[in-house]
Amino acid sequence: MPGPLEGIRIVDLSSVLMGPSATQMLGDMGADVIKIEPPTGDTTRRIGPGRSDSMGSNFLNMNRSKRSLALDLKHRRSREVLARLVARADVLIHNIRPQAAQRLGLVYEDLAALNPQIIYCALTGFGSKGPYAGQPAYDDLIQGLAGLPALYARCGDMPRYVPTPIADRVAGLNAVIAVTSALLHRERSGEGQAVEVPMFESMAQVVLADHMFGRTFVPPLGEAGYGRILSPSRHPYRTADGWLCVLIYNDRQWQSFFRLVGREDMAVDPRYASMRGRNEHIDDLYAMVAQTLTSRTTAEWIAALQSVDIPAGQMNTLDSLMDDPHLAAVGFFETTDHPSEGLINTLRLPATWSKSEPRPTRPAPNLGEHDREILGESGFSSEEIDSLLSDRVVGKAPARTQP
Repeated sequence: MPGPLEGIRIVDLSSVLMGPSATQMLGDMGADVIKIEPPTGDTTRRIGPGRSDSMGSNFLNMNRSKRSLALDLKHRRSREVLARLVARADVLIHNIRPQAAQRLGLVYEDLAALNPQIIYCALTGFGSKGPYAGQPAYDDLIQGLAGLPALYARCGDMPRYVPTPIADRVAGLNAVIAVTSALLHRERSGEGQAVEVPMFESMAQVVLADHMFGRTFVPPLGEAGYGRILSPSRHPYRTADGWLCVLIYNDRQWQSFFRLVGREDMAVDPRYASMRGRNEHIDDLYAMVAQTLTSRTTAEWIAALQSVDIPAGQMNTLDSLMDDPHLAAVGFFETTDHPSEGLINTLRLPATWSKSEPRPTRPAPNLGEHDREILGESGFSSEEIDSLLSDRVVGKAPARTQP
């Protein structure tokens, strides 16, 4: 059954992670994604282990469900190629800095003149109306500006980054929401439009939605920061043989836990009887939980806690996560036979659909794999395609010879 975005064509000028993660999801949903890469390829082609030089693990995990067109945007004739692609596209996505986009003729006004119904999605580091507009942005920088390392410091740790590129991922998800919403608006109104998805604002929203706290109010009713989340004792707990993740949250769960561990005295203590009181004394509570959980094994605690309806589970490592029985049962992993790279593990979209189930439409492409195919669909003759290839407007860079 076709995916929900079947028939939508996307010109993808994004690179690295933020944009490619978004366009892979859109491709899995059925869109025809044309990934435009420089002649040397997206830099992620060479990140992580691989069986060939230009198909590293990171590229394979972020670029399936796409076709590849190698195009030298610095060549004067590339604008003709882009013009024909844009004229037939529904969406254009890029994460090119505004100054470079202007130089390459990739601003919305120029492209809307070619195709008034185009959805133009610019993924940026910072919103275009602020003083940071146009500055370079990477995940670590955005995490720092959004206050994530400072949250670690509030928890008693040294300032550090979340050890996964969360800012790129959050911005990528926002891009998927923005593009699909803009397509729905166009379906209803016939109007194309420009959409801007900035990394900094995306992460600021994620952080502050939980942590504005007292600064929600004018004037403030207290400082910013959600005390329970910032507690130094909020972490996986040691058990007799490993680690346990547990969240005791509401009144009923805390009362059940106090009875389970023989601390009925705490169940009647006014400091711990309400959500507000527990938040004010959360460090003491979590320290008690940490000390108590060392007395049994992880499996024993999971059984005991789940018996009183308290959420608990083991702490996975990267390797054990890939062997998780739940993920196996729901078919989260698929082993596919890539045409050039052999057997690889892939991850499906987490949502399931009763109709129009999204599925990967094709494996991650080799650089320039679909040059002729895409140009032919865009109205170029065989002679024109040969000329574009021979002039190196289109096509991957020649392989380097070893000295």
